[in-house]
Amino acid sequence: MNDGQSSRPYSGSMSNWLRRSMKFLTPAPTDRQHIIELLHEAEHHHLIDTGTVAMMEGALLVSELKVRDIMVPRSKMVFIEEDAKLADILPEVIESGHSRFPVLDDKHAKVLGILLAKDLLAIPIDTESSFDIKDIMRPPVFIPDSKRLNILLREFRASRNHLAIVLDEYGEIDGLVSIEDVIEQIVGEIDDEHDIEDEEFIRQHRGNRFTVKAHTPIDTFNEYFASKFDDATFDTIGGLATDEFGHVPGRAEKIEFGGFEFKVLRADKRRIHVLRVIRLAEGREPD
Repeated sequence: MNDGQSSRPYSGSMSNWLRRSMKFLTPAPTDRQHIIELLHEAEHHHLIDTGTVAMMEGALLVSELKVRDIMVPRSKMVFIEEDAKLADILPEVIESGHSRFPVLDDKHAKVLGILLAKDLLAIPIDTESSFDIKDIMRPPVFIPDSKRLNILLREFRASRNHLAIVLDEYGEIDGLVSIEDVIEQIVGEIDDEHDIEDEEFIRQHRGNRFTVKAHTPIDTFNEYFASKFDDATFDTIGGLATDEFGHVPGRAEKIEFGGFEFKVLRADKRRIHVLRVIRLAEGREPD
C-alpha cells in the first residue's frame, strides 16, 4: 500500500513535467499557414468539425482577398434609373429579390444613390405623380476594387452599410459588393431563394479576371475561354488544377499553366470549390 501511495505523487510530477516539456517541443504558430495546418490537424483528430475549420480558415485568409475577387461586375448589376416611375420599380424589385439597388443617372455613368426596397413600403400606390426617387434614396458608398475584404467588413460593420459601389483605378463604376458577399468568404455560400447563379460556372469581373467554380466542366471552360485543356483524364477544371498543384491546395495558393493563373478562393481539405482565373495570354500580370 505504501508503494502505491508513493507512486501517485511521482506520477503527477511526471505528468506536469511532460506538459511543461511539450510547451518547448511544440513551436508556437509563426504565420497563418501554420495556424491552418494546426486546424487541419485538430480536424484530423476529430477535435474540431469540418465546418468549424472551414469558417476559421476563411476568417484567417479573408484578408488575402480583394474586392475585385468577389464583386458583382457592372454588367450584372441590377440597378434603378433615376427617372424610373414607381410602377416600373416595384416589378423590378420583386423579380430580383434584392433589398438594395444602385440608382444610376440616365447615361448609366454615375451612381446617384442607393434605394432600399423597404423604403418603398411606406409609399402609397396612388402617389405616382408626386413620386421622386431622390426623396428616398440613400447616399452611396464608394470603394476601390483593391480594398481588402477584412478592411471592408470592418467598415461595413462600423457604418452599418450593407452595399458598396466598386470603382476602378479611373474612378469608373466597376461593380458592387455586399456584406453578404464578404461573409460568404468566411462561412461559405449563403443559400438564398432568390439566388439565380447556381448554374453559373464562370463570372467575369474586370478585364481578364474571372471567378470559376471548380466543378465547371473542362469543355465548358474551353468553350468560354477558347482554351484547349484535355478533358480525357479530368472532367472538371478543379480536378485539372488539383493535378497541376500535385496536392489538394489551400486557399490563396496559386499556380500558372496553360496560359492562365489559377488562385484558390475557396477550398476544404478534400477539394477546391472556387478559383480566381486570370488569362495571362492577354498580357496582364497577376497581382
